[in-house]
Amino acid sequence: MKHPYAHSSIVQSNSTPANPAAERAARDATTPFMPVARRPSFVTSHGQGSYLWDEAGRRYLDVVQGWATNALGHSAPEVLAALAEQSSLLINPSPAFYNRPAIELARLLTRLTHNEQVAFLNSGAEANETAIKLARKWGRKYKRGAFGIISTDGAFHGRTLAAMAASGKPGWEQLFPPYPPGFSKVPFGDLPAMERAIDGATVALMVEPIQGEAGVVVPPPGYLKGLRELADRQGLLLILDEVQTGVGRTGRFLAQEHEAVRADITTLGKGLGAGLPISATLCNERAACFELGDNGSTHGGNPLLAHVALAICSLMSRPEFDLGVQAIAAQLERALRGLASRWGRAHWRGLGLLQALVFDAPIAERLSEAAREEGVLVNAARPNVLRFMPQLRLEEAEITELCAGLERAHARL
Repeated sequence: MKHPYAHSSIVQSNSTPANPAAERAARDATTPFMPVARRPSFVTSHGQGSYLWDEAGRRYLDVVQGWATNALGHSAPEVLAALAEQSSLLINPSPAFYNRPAIELARLLTRLTHNEQVAFLNSGAEANETAIKLARKWGRKYKRGAFGIISTDGAFHGRTLAAMAASGKPGWEQLFPPYPPGFSKVPFGDLPAMERAIDGATVALMVEPIQGEAGVVVPPPGYLKGLRELADRQGLLLILDEVQTGVGRTGRFLAQEHEAVRADITTLGKGLGAGLPISATLCNERAACFELGDNGSTHGGNPLLAHVALAICSLMSRPEFDLGVQAIAAQLERALRGLASRWGRAHWRGLGLLQALVFDAPIAERLSEAAREEGVLVNAARPNVLRFMPQLRLEEAEITELCAGLERAHARL
């Protein structure tokens, strides 16, 4: 069946253009978006599982998956069923009233993560903003007004002003000054540097278990455990940003589980809605200090998206799901290590289904573009890093197809 938006055109013409595709591409290039992102010329049309189609009917193997949001792939049946079921009942009664899906999701998430309370929001940035506010409220109540948060170089916590101030993305400090004060940064993975940065104004340590936007940077073993011990010793809160690593991405429901660590505050996003906008800020009993009016979100915890997230988390909390992710992740790792070995001047890194190829030359963007020509969508996270964020039900045949496309793309270079 032809997709309803395939080959559609907003602007109608009485004349038949000599090259309809070229004319359409020229019109799309002038779409009045703010110029904040560089996009390839094709227009996406529809998707299924690991595949994405453009309006010209070309199919792509997609291992970007909405920047790791589509945890179950495009048009996942569980998501479609949950949307259909809930949309006919109630979409958003207002956050001033309880709704059953949000109640059940809150109970499930706090149980799965051993937390006491949860706030539902719309994006990872909003979840991290809430975590920052919660930590500062805690510092005012219990730590003589301490408000400083130590994060890490290369970190990405979102695009609100406070989340950007906590981030360590190169060049961001020049974008929108002045930023909210109280944020300092140390090298990722360096426990001694984190300890040295603590002073009397510090209230929390804020870290990603794996730095995704920085190019899948994995800290040394014991880093998260060391952060937990440091926070306990210094009387601080530990905030772990699991927006990208949480909800099964690393083969555990939370990445912090790999080191048997529990943060005081954990943020979730991306995979929580399997492509739809819902996020969460979770806290343990120690950090729970919000009072009436301290936080809110117009769409946060609406029953439509809460029902979807409940279906996703119910599926991903099953032990067999984690085992499946671990098994296919091991296959992907072997395949990517093989490419790195054959190509030379490259190495693999990652955990679960968040993996990367790291080159000793800035070829990632060119390789990503060549891969797209070969029908593979992969993200150049850094000039020398290709990032792989496939759906969590990736199949062995798709790994084979991925590697074949990358081999052809690499040959182009």
